[in-house]
Amino acid sequence: MVPAELPPEERYKKAKEICFDLLAARPRTQEELRQALQRKGFDEQTCETLLGKLDRAGLVNDEEFAQLWVKSRHANQGLSRTALVAELRRKGVDGEVAAQAAEEVDRESEEQMARELVRKRLGSLGNVDEQTALRRLLGFLARKGYPQGLAYTVIRDELREYGAESTLLDDAVID
Repeated sequence: MVPAELPPEERYKKAKEICFDLLAARPRTQEELRQALQRKGFDEQTCETLLGKLDRAGLVNDEEFAQLWVKSRHANQGLSRTALVAELRRKGVDGEVAAQAAEEVDRESEEQMARELVRKRLGSLGNVDEQTALRRLLGFLARKGYPQGLAYTVIRDELREYGAESTLLDDAVID
């Protein structure tokens, strides 16, 4: 049945069930819930009333969501601060809230994560030449959102540690 055809109490109850089902799977932002309800055909009034109640009850909190998201995605996916802010923005989190949550990842932990990612990836590169390894690793870290300067420094250090000896690492120019 189309939500608009339901009596207001039933429509609200059905919307609430949908939100609770989504929240049972994982925390969500208000915008994620709003979009889910709109996709299912719920009117704006029902969405806003329900989201307001969920917010006041503490069941939906974009700031808490952002903090949890940053910790999880940095630890498990190795994403940089830049990538984390971008993901949070796509999920409907306010830019300031996203940036503040991403500050939990300091420069030192971001660099350490980049080093761990490079070390893990080095083993899977096989017997490629150093230039190919450098290019692939730079691309890999770029997709994770790491700044080019940090990525290059980390990769250069880790390649040296891994045993690369050519002058390629010293001669590479980063634009």
